[in-house]
Amino acid sequence: MTDESYQYRQCGLNNIRLLNGFKIKRTKHGEAISIQDMDGLHHAIGTYLVREKKNLTGTEVRFLRHELGLSQKVLGMLLGKSEQTLARWEKGQSRIDGPADRLLRLLYQQQTGNNERVRKVLQHLADLDSLATEEIRFEDTRDGWRVREVEDTMKPRLESSAATR
Repeated sequence: MTDESYQYRQCGLNNIRLLNGFKIKRTKHGEAISIQDMDGLHHAIGTYLVREKKNLTGTEVRFLRHELGLSQKVLGMLLGKSEQTLARWEKGQSRIDGPADRLLRLLYQQQTGNNERVRKVLQHLADLDSLATEEIRFEDTRDGWRVREVEDTMKPRLESSAATR
C-alpha cells in the first residue's frame, strides 16, 4: 500500500484500510486522524461483513455487536446463547456457529435498514426459552378455544422437591 492509505484499527478490526476520506494531521502530540462520515464508514464495513461468504471472526462479531449497540448479554439472548459464549467468540476462543452467524447477519441487515421486524422476531424466539417452564391452559368457549392462563410450572416442582428433603 502507498503512504496515502491508512490502516483503520480503531474500529477493532485489523484488516481495514482506508484509501481516502481521511486526513492525517501532525500535532505537537503526534498524529491525529480525522475521518469523514465515520457512521457511513462503519455502516459500509458492517454491510461488507454481513454479505461476505466466510464465517464471521470474533473481532467481526464484536464490531457488529457494537454497531448494533448491544451488550454481550442482550445479543446472546437474541441469538439463544449465553453471555460467556459471546465473550469466547469475541476473544477468538471458539467459533460462532452457523445458525448464530446467520441470525447476527440478518439482525444487522434489518437493524441498519431501519426495520425492527426481524429484531422483534428474534426477541420472541429468545423469549420462547422461558415458555418451557410454563403451563399454558386453554378453554373452549362459545367463540372457540382461547388461552385461559399461563402458570409457572417450575414453582410447584421446586416447592415439592424442597418438601421431600
